[in-house]
Amino acid sequence: MGSIRRAVPSVLLSCLLVAGCSSGSQSGADTSGKGGASVAGPSGSAVPAGAGKISVGAGPQTTYTVQQQPPAGSCHYRYEHGEPLEDLTCTPGALSPAVTQANLATTICRKGGYTKNIRPPEAITRKEKQANAASYGYKGSLGDAEYDHLISLQLGGDPNDARNLWVEPADPGHRPGGGINNKKDPVETKLHTAVCSGKVTLAGAQQAIVTDWTTALSKLGLS
Repeated sequence: MGSIRRAVPSVLLSCLLVAGCSSGSQSGADTSGKGGASVAGPSGSAVPAGAGKISVGAGPQTTYTVQQQPPAGSCHYRYEHGEPLEDLTCTPGALSPAVTQANLATTICRKGGYTKNIRPPEAITRKEKQANAASYGYKGSLGDAEYDHLISLQLGGDPNDARNLWVEPADPGHRPGGGINNKKDPVETKLHTAVCSGKVTLAGAQQAIVTDWTTALSKLGLS
């Protein structure tokens, strides 16, 4: 027994040195890695991953319930080139376990669409949106702000995890009262097309939009 006890530290040290010991992920999309890891981009190129793996939520539900939001005033918008970005602590993103790289053809890439039948009802999201607006200290018209999935449903984001939803203000120059119209939506659509055509991996697209949606396309060589 003594020799086994002495051998364990050396095995662990070897794992750390070669960075080859890691636990598997149940979701193929949840493979963003930790500390300097990379995910596959176009043609197998490396895309720097974030500080850690993206959390996995509960996924689509038969019945949704109103999710608790962060305390009022605890979240703060960031801005890049004038565009609003989410608070990294309040809204780090969350993945749906129902969508993986292996089942794209039967989920987000299937003909006829995927997202319509998994969206929480407006009766749920209306209450969440109001509470989340208070979380972010949003004072504008809620009619001009989108209750946005940071990782969109068409990219395998969780439908109703509070970590994946935020009140996204209108773009700079948006006319008050003009309704929802932002530049993030076309980015999500282009990423979805790239994932379904095999140009980028699901995990690569998810990590890029979580890091900064304004640079997601350029980082993946899609702009």
